[in-house]
Amino acid sequence: MGILYISYDGMLEPLGQSQVMSYLKGLSKEHIIHLISFEKTEDWKKNIERSEILRDIQDHNIVWHPLKYHKRPSAFATFWDIFCGSLLGLYLIIRYQLKIVHARSYVPSVMALILKKISRVKYIFDMRGFWADERLDGGLWKRESKLFRVAKHFERLFLLSADHVVSLTYAAVREVEKFQYLKNNLPPMTVIPTCANLDLFKPQDVKQLNDSFTLGYVGSVGTWYLFKEVISAFKQLLEINPNAKFLIVNKGEHEYIQELLRKESLPKESIKLISAKHSEIPQLMSQMDAGIFFIKPTFSKQASAPTKLAEFLGCGIPCLSNSGVGDMALILETNRVGVAIKSFENETIKNGLECLLELKKQSDIQERCRNVALTNFSLKDGTKAYKKIYDGLLKIK
Repeated sequence: MGILYISYDGMLEPLGQSQVMSYLKGLSKEHIIHLISFEKTEDWKKNIERSEILRDIQDHNIVWHPLKYHKRPSAFATFWDIFCGSLLGLYLIIRYQLKIVHARSYVPSVMALILKKISRVKYIFDMRGFWADERLDGGLWKRESKLFRVAKHFERLFLLSADHVVSLTYAAVREVEKFQYLKNNLPPMTVIPTCANLDLFKPQDVKQLNDSFTLGYVGSVGTWYLFKEVISAFKQLLEINPNAKFLIVNKGEHEYIQELLRKESLPKESIKLISAKHSEIPQLMSQMDAGIFFIKPTFSKQASAPTKLAEFLGCGIPCLSNSGVGDMALILETNRVGVAIKSFENETIKNGLECLLELKKQSDIQERCRNVALTNFSLKDGTKAYKKIYDGLLKIK
C-alpha cells in the first residue's frame, strides 16, 4: 500500500537526512512511500550532494517529489507552499491510490487536512512539538497576535481530525490530554522520541587525545540552546579540574562562539572548536568524557526530544543538561546516565558537574548509557512503531 509523507524540511538538510530519510528507508521495505519535501534553493544548487541523496532514495522503495521552499514574503510564501503541496498531494493520492497521508509537523498538516477533507485518506499528525507555542516562547510571535491565534486554531483542527497522533514525549501527551476540546474525543496517540542511528552512534575504539577530562558540545548554540550557561559550566569545571578540555563541534556559528569565549577569558589551549560532517560526529564524541547542553525550559519544550541526547547516550557518553525539557530529566536521572539541573545558578551548575564527574568514574557507565539509548532511542524500534500505526490504519475501512 502507498503512503504519502509530507515534510516541510528538505531532504538536503541534515534534519531531513537524519530524521526523515532514516525512518523512511526502514518503512519503505514494506510500503511504497511517496515523499513530498520542500528544498531550499541554496541546498538544491549543491549538485554533488543532491545526486548522492537522489541515488540513496532510488535505492529504496521511495518516490521523491521535491518542491521549492519559498521564504519571502513569509505568510504568502507559506500559503503558496501549502497550495503547491496540496495540489501535488491530491494528484499523487488519485494517481497512485494512496491510503495514508503522514504529515511531519504543522505546515504539512495544513496540506494533510485539505487532502483528508477532499479524498478521505487517513491522516497522521506527527506533532514534533508545540510549534505555535515554540514561536511564542522564542519571541517570534506575541500571544495576542493573529498568527498565533490562527496557528492554535489549526492545531485544534489537526488534533480533532487526526486518525493518529505521534508525539516525541510523554510530557507532551500529558499536556494534550488536558485540552478541554479533546475531552471524550482524544485521538489515538503514540510516543516515538527523536531516534538516532545507533549503528552509527555507538562507542568507538578511538584513543583519547589526552588524559584530561574532556567536556563535549555538539550542534547549534542559538535560539533554544543556552550556550552562555554552558560556557559558565566549563569555567566552573576548570576550577574543579584545571586540566579539563572543552571540545565544541558546530557548523556556521564559530564567530559567535569565539566571541562568547573571549568575553569569559577562557584559556585557548583548553578549547577546541571544529566543524564536522554528520558521519564524523561519533568519532569526535569518542574523544569526550561527557556531553553538555542546556535548553530553555519553556512550555513548548515539554514536547521536545533533543537528538543529541540519543546520540551522546548511543556513544556511551553521560550528559549534563537541565529539567523542564520533555522526558529528558526522567531518562537521565532515573537511569543514572547523566544529571539534569533544575536551575542555572552557579552553585547548582557546580553540584551538577560534581555529580557528573562521579558518574563518569563508574565502571559500567558506558554500557549503561548505551543500553538506555537502545531502550529509548533505537531507530529500528521507532520504525517499528510507525509501521504499527500504518498497518493499523490500513486495516480500517
